Amino acid sequence: MRKLAVPEEILIEVFGHYDENLRAIERDIGVRISARGTEVTVQGDQEKEALAADLIDQLVTVVRNGYTLRKGDVEIAARLLRDNRSAVLQDFFAAGRLRATNGRYVTPKSLNQRLYLDAMRDSDLVFAIGPAGTGKTYLAVAAAVGHLTEKKVERIILCRPAVEAGEKLGFLPGDMAEKVDPYFRPLYDALYHLLERDRANAQMERVAIEIAPLAFMRGRTLNNSFVILDEAQNTTSEQMKMFLTRLGTNSKAVITGDVTQVDLPPGKTSGLIEAREVVARIAGIRFVLFDESDVVRHPLVQNIIKAYADYRDGNKARRGPAARRGGSPGPGRGRARSRRAERG
Repeated sequence: MRKLAVPEEILIEVFGHYDENLRAIERDIGVRISARGTEVTVQGDQEKEALAADLIDQLVTVVRNGYTLRKGDVEIAARLLRDNRSAVLQDFFAAGRLRATNGRYVTPKSLNQRLYLDAMRDSDLVFAIGPAGTGKTYLAVAAAVGHLTEKKVERIILCRPAVEAGEKLGFLPGDMAEKVDPYFRPLYDALYHLLERDRANAQMERVAIEIAPLAFMRGRTLNNSFVILDEAQNTTSEQMKMFLTRLGTNSKAVITGDVTQVDLPPGKTSGLIEAREVVARIAGIRFVLFDESDVVRHPLVQNIIKAYADYRDGNKARRGPAARRGGSPGPGRGRARSRRAERG
């Protein structure tokens, strides 16, 4: 059992309305918390007690230094301390927020997201690689909107390779603009969430925000721009080189992608995978790598991503000995299996 004292003047801010912050800590860490006046009692196993007590103590410091806890901040703080017991929440919350628009801030939900925001602030070319749901696209769009709002750039350019993933574009109804529009829906969703829909549409009408297929970037020099290449795992080597050489003066570029979801035809090398090898050592280029622990969608998504990774690794291990023996079975064994399949 551990007991802590919380200053009375910040009691409501730390506890939350109807003690909602304390209940969140109970759920996330797996302890029992009771509050009597300004005293908090934490009960659980030794390690969880220590984690919860440290979390409450650091939240007191954060609030005392002027930060207002928002919905979800306690869960973020608990996650940060679980992942890194030496984390300093004051540093994270004081410097971690990004001002996207007037009165609207974006707060990172993991340490890697914080590093990602720092990288986009400090570097002109950033690669963000990791699974779906880690905030790669959303945070990049938020950073771009922030730069446009603060007049650090004159325009935002959002592009994606329009790679067919299981359904041929030619069979979809409409002209080319209507065919490729679904590919950009995640970019529209992020924009409409960060800007009011009318304001975002107005910016697109005056070309302060441009959304276009990657092929439309060829031959251009992108000055005074914040450029995002999304789904970059589906670029070819040539397309990636073309994009990287478009960057002009006073511009930033962010390349996002998930190397486990490549939709290129067999035999085509992903430009994103190749770029990791080619440009990683160039000064001024930053790579931020996400994993399933950074997923901020439904909690099940983390487990799904991990399950697929384990399944993939298990298959590689099982294929290893077969590959060393020559891989596929001989023609006789193949025909025998075919005959058995026909009979069965």
